[in-house]
Amino acid sequence: MRLDTWLWSVRLYPTRSAATAACRAGHVRRNGEPTKASQRIAVGDELRLRSPGRERIVVVTQLLGKRVGAPVARTAYEDHSPEPPPQLFGAPPRRDRGAGRPTKRERRALDRLRGRDLPGAEHDEDLPEDRAGR
Repeated sequence: MRLDTWLWSVRLYPTRSAATAACRAGHVRRNGEPTKASQRIAVGDELRLRSPGRERIVVVTQLLGKRVGAPVARTAYEDHSPEPPPQLFGAPPRRDRGAGRPTKRERRALDRLRGRDLPGAEHDEDLPEDRAGR
């Protein structure tokens, strides 16, 4: 069975072409070696799939020739992936719906929170009261 077809049929990639592109880009390894999409896989092969921020390690337990439902697809492999790392930062603060665009002061505070603060840039705290809009 072709690797890209199996990855698509067990729902590890949304399309077969996405599975092929991942193999071509070197994001899929079979038994520790880079692999091509057309290589044959067998039961017991270990696959390492790399995606942004996460690596999945799966062991093939069953070969499926066609796409199946998610509950059946999960039985075709054993997932040995490590837990994903916890997010370092929480979700950015959200504005209330209908509150409009952030003011310049709020935008600068958001930039500081996100670490996009430009060194040497003026902040509202640095401006005299009449220019800060207070």
